[in-house]
Amino acid sequence: GRGWALPWALGGLAASGLAGVALADEAEHGLHAAQYPWPHSGLFQAYDHAAIRRGHQVYAQVCAACHSMELLHYRDLVGVAYTEEEAKEMAAEIDVEDGPDDTGEMFERPGKLADKLPAPYANEAAARYANGGAYPPDLSLITKARHDGQNYVYALLTGYREPPEGVSVREGLYYNPYFPGGAIAMPKMLADGGVEYEDGTPATEAQMAKDVVTFLAWAAEPEHDDRKLMGAKVLFVLSLVLLQAVYFKRWKWAPLKSRKVVLDVVN
Repeated sequence: GRGWALPWALGGLAASGLAGVALADEAEHGLHAAQYPWPHSGLFQAYDHAAIRRGHQVYAQVCAACHSMELLHYRDLVGVAYTEEEAKEMAAEIDVEDGPDDTGEMFERPGKLADKLPAPYANEAAARYANGGAYPPDLSLITKARHDGQNYVYALLTGYREPPEGVSVREGLYYNPYFPGGAIAMPKMLADGGVEYEDGTPATEAQMAKDVVTFLAWAAEPEHDDRKLMGAKVLFVLSLVLLQAVYFKRWKWAPLKSRKVVLDVVN
């Protein structure tokens, strides 16, 4: 009896120790996000451009109040989510500081396709002051800058909940188990009906999160569709080369493999 008790006790201690390490790692690095079936994740699947357009609408109406996209220009949206005329109309709605003019003064003009999407704050100091010391990150490459980016961002946007028993979150922070440390300065921003989609798609919290993540994924990898198309073309050409190589091999070696060697032992 005692011979078996010691291994079981050691095993229980090891299991509890591993569980404690797992919980500590989860608290420090955040809960691991689930793997969601993104429509563009397949080998030959492309972005859903209707979702990109809806995602830009969510970004413009919800996220752009705090987050910038410094690497994105209005011209980048042409042919992807909007027509050239639509993109020009959106750009013209903003005022851009330009210059200097002939008198050396700066001036404001309507936006153009070549302009970046407007940033909500003039600099990092202004952003931190407006957000209680927290700095809202630029979202241009957010799905590549975070581990398991698309799944992480989706889980973060939809993961707000009340803190569990025994967990306290200080004032000004919000509990989200997917954020490292579990406390995030950004409040829950998505709610059912938060935006009104132009195409009539029901704007549920999950739908808005999916669309804005698709938009952010495209912003981080705008070459995604072209890269997959080029890969498909390369695979097609290589398959033709393989067929030619097999045919040439059979044509070259068939006479040698089918010939008969006769041994004349008399002469």
